Amino acid sequence: MMIGDLEVHRLGFGAMRLTGFRPAEDRTEAIKVARRAVELGVNFIDTADSYGVGANEDLLAEALYPYTDDLLIATKVGRTRPSPSEWTPLGRPEYLRQAAELSLRRLKVERIDLLQLHRIDPTVPFQDQLGALAQLQSEGKVRHLGLSEVTVEQLEEARQVIDVVSVQNRYNLTDREHEAVLDHCAERSIAFVPWLPIANGDHASSRILTDLAAELEATPAQISLAWLLHRSPVVVPIPGTKSAEHLEENVAAARIQLTAEQLERLSAAGGR
Repeated sequence: MMIGDLEVHRLGFGAMRLTGFRPAEDRTEAIKVARRAVELGVNFIDTADSYGVGANEDLLAEALYPYTDDLLIATKVGRTRPSPSEWTPLGRPEYLRQAAELSLRRLKVERIDLLQLHRIDPTVPFQDQLGALAQLQSEGKVRHLGLSEVTVEQLEEARQVIDVVSVQNRYNLTDREHEAVLDHCAERSIAFVPWLPIANGDHASSRILTDLAAELEATPAQISLAWLLHRSPVVVPIPGTKSAEHLEENVAAARIQLTAEQLERLSAAGGR
């Protein structure tokens, strides 16, 4: 799959859980998981400046810097996390620029390969937020730009100002609110990066998933990820975990082949 001019494997890794709201004092296991992801062939890692108040980016740099040439670490700006239960959009242009500068420093890079607007701030003109991203790109501090949690209309408005190479929306087998956005991205060869791809593990109780998992000697989570990979060639799921065992299980889902009949059963049932 191409994200802009960068080729990534179809299954990425969401790094948020490596730190959580506040980073754990023992970083050893988290660093091992990040390194194991790369060892397993993952070359697309998703993070954000608000994960652990920057600690997630720090941890990835500690684990993986200097980066291999084919490793794409995507980060996001435009959202703060005052408490574990609060997420607040913050899209003032000066803030977006400052946040990007800090991400550059934490990730130890001169240019961010993919910078995504974490959320559109409804209190700031969208064009101003896009303008800040475009300026960062024109200055050579950002290679590619993306968006998160947007509608088709917002995506098209953004594309009048910036070249959008990725859209990161919540999407999984049982939550298809953004079906139209995915289809829109597929028609335009824009990478669609579903977050919460296995619904926080809730799919484990799905009858059809457990039945198919038994048929294919897999797990329900693996079947969920396999369905996403079959859903469209532009889909790049980013399952996250802080467990090396679960990481290996998730990555193995890319090898699962679903028949047309199995895909039809899953799509029709919605994971029920």
